[in-house]
Order: sequence, then C-alpha cells, then structure tokens
Amino acid sequence: MADGRSQHLGHLVKADGRWRIFMFGGTQDPTKPSSDAYQFIDFLANDASSPVQKYTPKGSDIDSVIDTYTIFQQQDLSMHDLHGYLWPAKGKYGLRDYEKVFQSQSGSDVFDLRGIERSSGCVVIVRPDQHIASILPVTAHVELSKFFDVFMIEQT
Repeated sequence: MADGRSQHLGHLVKADGRWRIFMFGGTQDPTKPSSDAYQFIDFLANDASSPVQKYTPKGSDIDSVIDTYTIFQQQDLSMHDLHGYLWPAKGKYGLRDYEKVFQSQSGSDVFDLRGIERSSGCVVIVRPDQHIASILPVTAHVELSKFFDVFMIEQT
C-alpha cells in the first residue's frame, strides 16, 4: 500500500520461526475506531489479553513473535490514517515498517480468488512453517487469544 507495488501474499513471509496473522478487512472503513478491523488491530496492539502483548518479549520488535499483515478492500486509504500498529517503529533506529498493509488488486482480487467473505473479512493464522493453523472471524478476539494460550509461554 505504501509503494503501490503488486505483491503476492505467499511471497511476503519466510520460514523464520514467527507466527503470522493475516487480517482480511471487511467493507467497513478501517480508519474508523468503530470498525471491526480497527478494533481487531487495536486489540492486538493494546489489550493485555492480546497474544502479541502476552508473548512478545519486552524490548523486542512488536512483530518478533507474531507478525501481523492486513489486506483491505478499500482502494483510497492513506497509510497514516490507519492504526499505528500497522506501521510500527522497529529496530535500533525506530524506522517505520510500511510493509504490513496491503489492498486488494482489481482484476486479481484476493477476496474473490480465495473466497473471502467481503462484508466481514476474516483472520488467518499461519504457523511458522507456513501452514494455515486457523481461520477466525475478525471479531474473534477471545478465540484468537485462546488459540495461542494453549502452547505459548507468556513473557513477563
């Protein structure tokens, strides 16, 4: 989204030991705090029960354990209007990572190609070995936490 370049989602990630969360946003405006997508991202970024908050070691980059990507249907979004969690400051110098947000491409729309429900979207959890572990509704905050609570070790 930041550079307008086409990118296949499967080429984004490497088998580097991190879990991935791909959130496919519904038709609601993701810049609005009332939208399901905004609330999901805010949950990951700020809620004490968020797996990102519970399992990321203090002082580590926010995506060092669970790496989050979002794909939106809207074509006119500005990166800086989105939740700050989607363009995190990382590394020694706190540089912004602008490669977490994507939009569907007309003519080769991932929502159509993968049968993703446009009105509500979904969340896809991908294991470190790049296999899909679970698919949840965007509103399933508790279920997402429970999924990771079974096997992850909370960082204190």
